Amino acid sequence: MAARLEGKVAIVTGGGSGIGGACAVRFAEEGAAVLVADLDPERSANIIGEIESLGGQAAYAKLDVREGSDAVEMVAKAISEFGHLDVIVNNVGGGKGDDLLTELDEETWDWNFDFSLKPTYFCTRAALPELLKRKEGGPGAAIVNLASINGLTGIGLSAYAAAKAGVVLFTKNLAVQYGPRGVRANVIAPGTTITDFWKPIVEADPDMIGRLAEIYPMRRLGRPADIANAALYLASDEASFVNGVTLPVDGGFMAGTDAFVKAATGGRS
Repeated sequence: MAARLEGKVAIVTGGGSGIGGACAVRFAEEGAAVLVADLDPERSANIIGEIESLGGQAAYAKLDVREGSDAVEMVAKAISEFGHLDVIVNNVGGGKGDDLLTELDEETWDWNFDFSLKPTYFCTRAALPELLKRKEGGPGAAIVNLASINGLTGIGLSAYAAAKAGVVLFTKNLAVQYGPRGVRANVIAPGTTITDFWKPIVEADPDMIGRLAEIYPMRRLGRPADIANAALYLASDEASFVNGVTLPVDGGFMAGTDAFVKAATGGRS
């Protein structure tokens, strides 16, 4: 069986670690040449080394997602290294400021949008001219944007949630505008996913992981590989008729909750 991304070229933003790193490695395992776009060259080198140890192709591009010029240079690097571009995974994002609105300052609000929505705009805009070239002689190209379940329902971090909800609607519009021209655009909305980001939090509160897992129907939290496998599907030709969807990868969190049953039965589920 042929590799699922054989002959394709992918950019993964924030590809030096966490979910982005898992996407970069998973894509390379399935035959893609991967441009790891990240602000940290050292951690990116680790991912590139892992890809090369698998016999894959990878290169690095410096990316500060708050700079539109970096996005343009990132795409140029992908073309100079690999000749074309088939897939972009817009993975970078983060949230802070879980305050009441009356205490949420403008600086924090802007930080969330500058880090969790605007980069998707910068990087997609830079990539589109190259992605649009891929319809000729093939099934076209793919955009995979990372949002969050915070962008789908109210569970806190209101500024971050608003930014990630923006990613969802931005992607739907991309799907409608560019689907006819051979570029699919879809969203993954991860649930809580354990990456290095969580290390200091867990060190300070070792029981937090268990408490959080209890609110997920699968009774565990996400792993970067869970998200990477979903991204692989959406990037591949297997999803050639999948356009404009938001795919929660959340262990069933968005399906509902058994909190009512637990409360009604004294904790028995």
